[in-house]
Amino acid sequence: MASGQELEAGVRPDGGPHTAEPPRPGSRQPLGARFHTDRTGLPGTNFALWAAGAEAVELCLFDDGDRESRHRLTEQDCQVWHGFLPGVPPGTRYGFRVHGRWDPWTGARWNPAKLLLDPYARAVDGCYTSHDAACAAVRNWPEADVADTVRDNRDSAPYVPRAVVVHDDDDWYDDHRPKTPWAETVLYELHVRGFTMRHPDIPPHLRGTYAGLAHPAAIAHLTRLGVTAVELLPVHQHASEDHLQARGLVNYWGYNTVGYFAPHAGYSASGSRGGQVGEFKRMVRALHAAGIEVILDVVFNHTAEGGALGPTLSLRGIDNAAYYRLPPNHPRGYADYTGCGNTLDTRHPQVIRLVTDSLRYWVAEMGVDGFRFDLAAALARGGPGGDGVDMDHPFLAAVAQDPLLSRVKLIAEPWDVGPGGYQVGGFPPLWAEWNDKYRDAVRDFWRGARPDVRELGYRLSGSSDLYQRGGRRPYASVNYVTAHDGFTLRDLVSYDRKHNEANGEANRDGTEDNRSWNHGAEGETADPAVNALRLRQLRNLTATLLLSAGVPMLTAGDEMGRTQGGNNNAYCQDNEVSWLDWSLLAEPGWRELCELTARLVRLRRAHPVLRQRAFFSGRATTPGGQPDLAWFTPLGKEMTEADWFAPTACLGMLLSGSAMSERDDAGRPLRDDSFLLLLNAGHRAVVFTLPGEPWAAPEAAYRTVLDTADPGTAVAGTAGPDPGEPHPRGTVVLGGRSLQLLRSPAPRA
Repeated sequence: MASGQELEAGVRPDGGPHTAEPPRPGSRQPLGARFHTDRTGLPGTNFALWAAGAEAVELCLFDDGDRESRHRLTEQDCQVWHGFLPGVPPGTRYGFRVHGRWDPWTGARWNPAKLLLDPYARAVDGCYTSHDAACAAVRNWPEADVADTVRDNRDSAPYVPRAVVVHDDDDWYDDHRPKTPWAETVLYELHVRGFTMRHPDIPPHLRGTYAGLAHPAAIAHLTRLGVTAVELLPVHQHASEDHLQARGLVNYWGYNTVGYFAPHAGYSASGSRGGQVGEFKRMVRALHAAGIEVILDVVFNHTAEGGALGPTLSLRGIDNAAYYRLPPNHPRGYADYTGCGNTLDTRHPQVIRLVTDSLRYWVAEMGVDGFRFDLAAALARGGPGGDGVDMDHPFLAAVAQDPLLSRVKLIAEPWDVGPGGYQVGGFPPLWAEWNDKYRDAVRDFWRGARPDVRELGYRLSGSSDLYQRGGRRPYASVNYVTAHDGFTLRDLVSYDRKHNEANGEANRDGTEDNRSWNHGAEGETADPAVNALRLRQLRNLTATLLLSAGVPMLTAGDEMGRTQGGNNNAYCQDNEVSWLDWSLLAEPGWRELCELTARLVRLRRAHPVLRQRAFFSGRATTPGGQPDLAWFTPLGKEMTEADWFAPTACLGMLLSGSAMSERDDAGRPLRDDSFLLLLNAGHRAVVFTLPGEPWAAPEAAYRTVLDTADPGTAVAGTAGPDPGEPHPRGTVVLGGRSLQLLRSPAPRA
């Protein structure tokens, strides 16, 4: 094994010429590569790599012919190896080779034969190509049980990506962040590539890219819907796993990160030599100009390096025992709370620094407005063995006290796959959470799987049982019915079973707990009755989501009937299975669903009673006034405790616009119309008696805003001054499996 003293600075392995002067001392700050002019007036790039346990570090530069020159970094300060190389310009590709002990039994896996990606690389060129030489250990060693302990000395450079030096040239002087309050937020989860690949009005060369999402045609759809933020599936540089590459597939979703500072080059129309950075910034600017925030789905729970026989691409070869959780009694292996082979150790100061530096970079330099943290419970694992999730974890504390990060939107996927990892409702203030209890309750209600409506009542009214503790608000609950993972909304009402054969795993992958209902036919059908009922159910699910307290999240394409053919785990389908089919908008049924979605978003925006910032109390806010929230049986009577436990598939929820506890910006009590939401998941129609005084005085009779059994009513009174036609009688007929929204205008002052 070569030691630090045996290395020769600036010499290519093949004996070729130098590509730059030997490194000057440089600086340990900031980490990564920074192009600038040094104190002597020479332009060049400073390289800095934290590698605490390393014996030596080589910087490897690559020319356009992919010829490598190596330069030993001789300066080490505070565990950071650094050097300034004059004459190294932006666009230069580079990597590191790190020397140290090979002792897997103690977690040491240094191997200088492996070219490593800079963890702070802000652009990446090339992809990981599956090959045994990319692994630090000998994968095909005859004794498989010790294969991970035998070092593979083959060069990995032909199979791994390179980092790229990027020039800092943007100060965001012309950007204006929307800064949408949480209570007014409507999220729209989308995939950069999938959203744009088939859009007919986006130029072909921009489809599938950041520039495509920034195109006016893409933004026009978002503004027509009225969403306030896009939540982008992972855009960090990611890699496809070996098993997918062996089947000719890719990791389409991107939950397999290799670079936490670099926009994924595969989504760039500007190339991979740094142009992807500017293109991403321009996309953010364009969305901001349209009033749309940008939320990134980030994957800090694991990396693309996988388990002990996964590829060595970056962190494993820099300091394996520091970056990853290793079982105390078996440091050869990895603690896996993610199902992906490894777990980042966010107890370690350098890992906390890596994650928070990345987050600050994307906010301050790339312009994003917040983050959704994949498997966030894994980031708060405590103890040497990772037992339990600690909401006082150093990582959560670091984010909470950070003056920049504490001001952006933070969303947790509040679980991981380890013991005790399900933490819905458990995250501290500042954090919102994906609320899967909401998803399950709404799905179960509309498919008729709940014996009563207790669970639904909590979910419709903001999930106070989960989020009222600790000063949190209803907008801590990110409500959703579908997401990227699972059935699309159309498939949810079209399939009883998953159909994932195209993934190549014999339909074993993907959840079995879909809580779906095909309504009488598995998959697509020509039966008009089945199709009519499915469309009604889509209207029911969409309306329920957008009329519930909390923050609604729509999934891209659900508003136009996107289908994945029953595939509930399309993570590897970079094709028409996953891409949005914009031609659906030419079909009347799907176009009407899209229009209904937009009208409901506008209704929500126009009426603060539908997006309240405080939890309901169920009590009057003024002496002799109405309660802010009341629940009713079909007889028009307020529900008793016994009614909540009684078998039923029908209830009414009345939101009083005259009893809101909130105040406007001038400090005046906020007043609005009142709304009565009636839901009937049963197959028979129900005559629902409308609540009388004091809930609705005769001069302020109920008027229909929406009836999902009669989609034409969706036009009436959604946002304008016209409240729709008043009901001539004190009852309404609530059709089987339908929802009605009625409005009682606020009394005139």
